[in-house]
Amino acid sequence: MVKANLTVISNFIFLGFTRYPKVEVIIFVLCLLMYLITLLGNIILMSITILDSHLHKPMYFFLSNLSFLDIWYTSSALTPMLTNFVSGKNTISFSGCATQMYFSLAMGSTECVLLSTMAYDRYVAICNPLRYPIIMNKRACVQIAAGSWMTGCLTALVETVSVLQLSVCGSGIINHFTCEILAVLKLVCVDTSRVQLIMLVISVLLLPMPMLLICVSYAFILSNILRISSVDGGSKAFSTCAAHLTVVVLFYGTALSCT
Repeated sequence: MVKANLTVISNFIFLGFTRYPKVEVIIFVLCLLMYLITLLGNIILMSITILDSHLHKPMYFFLSNLSFLDIWYTSSALTPMLTNFVSGKNTISFSGCATQMYFSLAMGSTECVLLSTMAYDRYVAICNPLRYPIIMNKRACVQIAAGSWMTGCLTALVETVSVLQLSVCGSGIINHFTCEILAVLKLVCVDTSRVQLIMLVISVLLLPMPMLLICVSYAFILSNILRISSVDGGSKAFSTCAAHLTVVVLFYGTALSCT
């Protein structure tokens, strides 16, 4: 059994869908359509938010950040895969694998933090509307978004570096179609308890804790809406949370189903 450091391996090989050659073309078309729709939808949303002065509000500022994040996330995962489909190659360089792993972790982590900050934004808007323009001013929104991006990028850097320092056995064949961190870890033939502990701590910080903040925020929001005597007023207040709630359900629903 060949043992090598990850940094020594020059290329990784994806098994991906090579075991199902008859459906590779169908998968390629579906992935391409999904990527183009995601790309187009997010670009349109960002453009409308920037061009329409009526949408220059904290909620849409954070939604634009999510759209920008989603473009990077899908591009890092799908672009190399689609390129491999076209070229007929199922390989990726070490630097390409490290970059893909980093961006995948960074975008996912940043989204966790951004969703919790958006929940706080909705809490302030509904439960403390008179002070909302003061609390969620432009400077505060930029600082919150920057903090979310920094948190996601730094935690991803820690995870990526800790994995790439490990030794692997074999020829670097990844049983996946992207350099997903858990798929890469399966190549490792040394003790991974330290890396798993790091991943566990970061996962707890970026999944349950933001989810708890979201739940607490919406508990206060729901309590405040129930105290509104007007039905129209209550439904209008709740409708402002619809976009955020949809993203939260989709994101955490997918994350929990994959665990």
